[in-house]
This record gives sequence, structure tokens and C-alpha cells, in this order.
Amino acid sequence: MRDIIFFKTETGRSPVEEFIDSLPSKQAQRVAWVLALVEEMEIVPTKYFKKLTNTDEIWEVRIVSGSNIYRILGFFDGPNLVVLNHAFQKKTQKTPSQAIKTAEDRKRSYFSKE
Repeated sequence: MRDIIFFKTETGRSPVEEFIDSLPSKQAQRVAWVLALVEEMEIVPTKYFKKLTNTDEIWEVRIVSGSNIYRILGFFDGPNLVVLNHAFQKKTQKTPSQAIKTAEDRKRSYFSKE
């Protein structure tokens, strides 16, 4: 079992929660369903959760809802805590390098606060 938390900025904003809240209800439900899989399944299929190569240990939650593709990026804090820190709608085949950079920057910020 894993626990998922959402990264908060220094001002207390949660970019991932804000992103999910901006989605239409049906898509937000799909996101919640995939997040539940990540929390509950011991081995999550890579269709839903996988480590990004050539990153600072960044993982992506992968959501498809109809023709919409969403990604939520994050990292592990210990073996069972997933900290999700960046979300976006995917429009290209490759994960944008700026999205990865944002996730890596927020990861550094998270660990510097501990």
C-alpha cells in the first residue's frame, strides 16, 4: 500500500489539487480512480504508473479519459509515500522537458524543507 500526498508550495498552494479541481467531473473521477489504483495495488501496471527515464527519480501517473491524456508527476519520499507535485494535459508524445524540470525543482524544494 502506498499513500499519496499533494505537494504544497511555500504559499500553501497545491498545483495538483488545483489542476484536478479544474477538470470536468467525469475526468476528475477518472483521475481519482487511477490515484486509488496507485495507492492500493502492490504492483501498478506501467499503463498507469511508471518511472521516467533520465530524470531525478520522477514518476508519472498516467490517466486517459476519452480523448484526453493527463499526467501527474511526482516522487517517492521513502518506500510508500508518493508526493505528487505537477500535473498537465498531455498533447505530445513526449513528456515536455519543462514539466519534468518543474517536478524536479519542486522535489528539491520539498526535501530542502524537511
